[in-house]
Amino acid sequence: MKSNKAARQGVPPAKKSLWEVVRMKKMFKRAAASVTAAAMAVSMTACGGSGAANATQAADASAEGSEAAASTIDNKDIKIGVSIWSSTDVLGSQCKLIIDEAAKALGVQVQYVDQGHVSEKVTASVEQLAAAGCQGIIICNSSDTEMTSAIKTCNDNKVYLAQFFRVISQENSKDIYDLATASPYYIGAVHENEPENGEKLVQILLDKGDRNIGLIGWEQGDATWLGRWEGYKAGVEKWNAEHPDDQAKLSEPQYAGTSSEGGSKAAEALMSADPTLDALIPAGGGGDPLQGAIAAVERAGKVDEIDVVSTDFLPDLGERLENGSMAGESGGHFCDPLYAFLMVYNAIKGNYTDIAGNFVDVEFPYLYVSSPEDYEAYEKYFVDQLPYTNEEIVEISEMSLEDMIAKAQSLSIEDAAARAGK
Repeated sequence: MKSNKAARQGVPPAKKSLWEVVRMKKMFKRAAASVTAAAMAVSMTACGGSGAANATQAADASAEGSEAAASTIDNKDIKIGVSIWSSTDVLGSQCKLIIDEAAKALGVQVQYVDQGHVSEKVTASVEQLAAAGCQGIIICNSSDTEMTSAIKTCNDNKVYLAQFFRVISQENSKDIYDLATASPYYIGAVHENEPENGEKLVQILLDKGDRNIGLIGWEQGDATWLGRWEGYKAGVEKWNAEHPDDQAKLSEPQYAGTSSEGGSKAAEALMSADPTLDALIPAGGGGDPLQGAIAAVERAGKVDEIDVVSTDFLPDLGERLENGSMAGESGGHFCDPLYAFLMVYNAIKGNYTDIAGNFVDVEFPYLYVSSPEDYEAYEKYFVDQLPYTNEEIVEISEMSLEDMIAKAQSLSIEDAAARAGK
């Protein structure tokens, strides 16, 4: 019961050098890796490996990319495409709202394609946007494999490309990562630190006194889910090492897919398997599986016994924090695609050069709320108004790459409140 839990609580650089700082910061890290990479490239060449071939194909386009970047273009003639799972659901509509404001502030055109995270639609969306005359595209893909086609399409059409909410795994998708790195049109990715997110969500539960946590995932192998799961496990392991007499545990995950029914069945299975369960972490998505899991807890009459945390803010999160059906959530990251948009914009304007070989990996912060008061502050500065004014968006677009990255990583409720109070 929650009563028992409570007792346990205790002056910018010249435009042409925008990439130099980032490149220097990578120098030592990449120096050692380059020796290994060279050896692997020899090996792959001998074996007909695709990684070497892909990198070569992208490198062949490098000179053309440099020439394109050096050109100038009026803002009214710029069109940036957005490949997104949905521009109408809760998170997608928030993304569209701030991208539309950025397009308005900069005086550029924007075109959306909703692809539903269906793989063939994801790759087709890039072809469609390139054919529509977009000079740049930002994309939220569903898997790394789709990026091979996306990057090739952008290389062939001289279209700049950046990801949002996703990053290509260097460890698990090395050939694709190498292709992206070698491309003169692939800028990089703006995404979240999912293991860190997982740790923080677990900590919210542990601080509330929960010790028996059930997990609900989407599909086995989903990269975002796996990252969060890594964090959940790390958070529990850390707690247990520090509290040998007050141990916490995680269930094996139940997989819900993307439906409300799946979330409901997964929650029911976890509650049935262990009547002492006192917390649930659905994978997130701000939608159907989470809603289904919450509904299952409510039907079981266990709202007072089981705390629920997840990722991607629900539209009624404030009410759910008040009535106890949610204990906390991470979200507020709809500005992630804004920065991907601004990076592509700067590439189109010719403000970024030497793109090939300089993969930009930007970790965007989640915001965390675990009380009605937390959500009230978030609602004031992120829902009732956007966290950036149009004037601030223009200012960010004129920053060096290094400063833009720092600006992205500084976003918080406190930061938005301070700027709004000026």
